[in-house]
Amino acid sequence: MSSIRPLIPLLIAAGILLGGNGLQGTLIALRGAIEGFEPATIGFIGTAYFAGFLLGCIAITRILKAVGYVRSFAALAAIASAGTLLLILIVDPVIWAIVRFASGFCFAGLFTVIESWLNSGVSNHDRARVLALYRIIDIGAVTGAQFLIPVFGADGFSIFAIMSIMVTLSLVPVSLADRSNPAPPEDVKLDLKRAWAISPLAAIGCIAVGLSNGAFRTLSPVYAEQIGMSVSDIVIFVSAGIIGGALIQYPLGYLSDLWDRRSVLLITCTGASVSAFAIAFLAGTNAAANFALVFIFGSFAMPMFSLSAAHANDRAERHEFVLVNAALMLFYSFGAIGGPLVAAYIMQLLGPSWLFHFSAIIYALLTLIILYRMRVRAPVPRSHRDRFVALLRTSTVFAKLAKRGGRNNTNSDS
Repeated sequence: MSSIRPLIPLLIAAGILLGGNGLQGTLIALRGAIEGFEPATIGFIGTAYFAGFLLGCIAITRILKAVGYVRSFAALAAIASAGTLLLILIVDPVIWAIVRFASGFCFAGLFTVIESWLNSGVSNHDRARVLALYRIIDIGAVTGAQFLIPVFGADGFSIFAIMSIMVTLSLVPVSLADRSNPAPPEDVKLDLKRAWAISPLAAIGCIAVGLSNGAFRTLSPVYAEQIGMSVSDIVIFVSAGIIGGALIQYPLGYLSDLWDRRSVLLITCTGASVSAFAIAFLAGTNAAANFALVFIFGSFAMPMFSLSAAHANDRAERHEFVLVNAALMLFYSFGAIGGPLVAAYIMQLLGPSWLFHFSAIIYALLTLIILYRMRVRAPVPRSHRDRFVALLRTSTVFAKLAKRGGRNNTNSDS
């Protein structure tokens, strides 16, 4: 416990920052709908965020090497805080897209700074406990912050000011934290062709998850608003999907350690497709039905990136773990950049329920691909499979490069 105590300020900063970012993602979609933005416009703004996030993940190691952890965090937090206020000062979709691109870049760097610092500042003995605590903080902060929207309202200045305050306050514990300033993560070698050759299924799976989850994160508040939910119900709806994914991924991960991981991927993929179709066809405007079904959808859809990454790492050589995880993050990001834009245009043309038709079709196609890959390639022997590790944030792929020891990134998080 003594080795964890110096990291408490970082964990506090993480909670504040994660809450602010999660709040902003929901509020942008909801406020955009209130302002009359078309779903396609909101989808484009979501695409801009994920594009910035991808660039931030790639660029942060150079920034860390140039100015160190504290200065990097301070600069990125200042930009993110200013951008949050700009969103309410200039309500324009083009400006919002630019700000969200910058926010994606900044938050990718901020998360990587915190997560890399946590990885470097804790012993191997305590790493699992620290990262489990980080995951709890992540889920709790993102879910809890959503409920500030019905308290302060989505149509005024106050909620944007609160987001800016949250991002700014995250500077305080980081500035007062342990000044060890660990070595920056190593530069990432990107070889998409090699990662694809190691596991085509994992690569395709990450693209599919990016398409669906990127669309869900960006457009689920729009769906909920368009079917007539109140602001409070919209927050519950978004939170139910997040909580479902957080709770169920550990039992699924445990099963994937015992069985062929592709069998568990097949179960989750089928479950995600069926539950998405159920929302589209059965939930209608009934709030309780939507809450229950989106919880089930999140339970199956959210863990699939972690399961895909675990499957790829099972097939990779030890020296290829960093390469594989960096490449899978890129595959996911490619999907997340395209997903909100495509799904938004479909929603605009065919109606809000097509957000879940979109996801259901993606997972149905992925199910067929999994079945094909199970026929043409033998499973990884259980003796060659490592313990499943949940990935809650894609930026952590780069944070992990500070510690390159274990298989399947067992010394870390997402």
